[in-house]
Amino acid sequence: MEFDKLVVSFLVDEVVGGFFISVPPGHVACVYDRGRGVLPRVWGPGLHFKIPFWQVAKLFNAQILEYSIREGFSFAGNKEALGDEPITTSTFDGQDITVEGSVLFRIDRRNAPELWENIGENVVSKLVRPTARSRIASVFAGLDLDQIKHNRSQVEDMVKQELSNYFADRGINCEGFLLSRVSVVKGDFKEEIVKVEETETLVENDALLTQNKLT
Repeated sequence: MEFDKLVVSFLVDEVVGGFFISVPPGHVACVYDRGRGVLPRVWGPGLHFKIPFWQVAKLFNAQILEYSIREGFSFAGNKEALGDEPITTSTFDGQDITVEGSVLFRIDRRNAPELWENIGENVVSKLVRPTARSRIASVFAGLDLDQIKHNRSQVEDMVKQELSNYFADRGINCEGFLLSRVSVVKGDFKEEIVKVEETETLVENDALLTQNKLT
């Protein structure tokens, strides 16, 4: 998934000579005022008035997005792509492992102006990717193999909480973490100790998305 699905456009659709901006469903707009800087107000879906040429609007995708950590993912051509390679870490009992899964997150509507002003457009490379790698590795480093094997739901909750704590003051909400595969690294070989079929992951993903839309 490309970064332009997160920060959709520098300029939202302008109508009637630039006096109004149109924000589509599932998105929010922040406004930069050339005299006052980034305004604290956030505009939701609908038609909104602005001062032509003096105010510029930026459109953000406020829907739940999936950040996929999996084998074969490459962001070499786009550092803002929503994903990463498997995370390598060591467990509490000294086993080298790789972790794959999905982080579900979305922009906090209330803090979108602060996110734009403090982070800018490089939200994934500056915030999401380094935080996900560090916090996920930290959680698994505090667990042994047996805990990881038999407590997948609890491990997912621990990772979600760890990411939520870090993202909370930075304009992003972590909606969940779905663990798909954990492998023990033995030399050039990997032994899978946790594996969730793709169809199962998708079902859980859809269920979580539906739950968040209803709440």
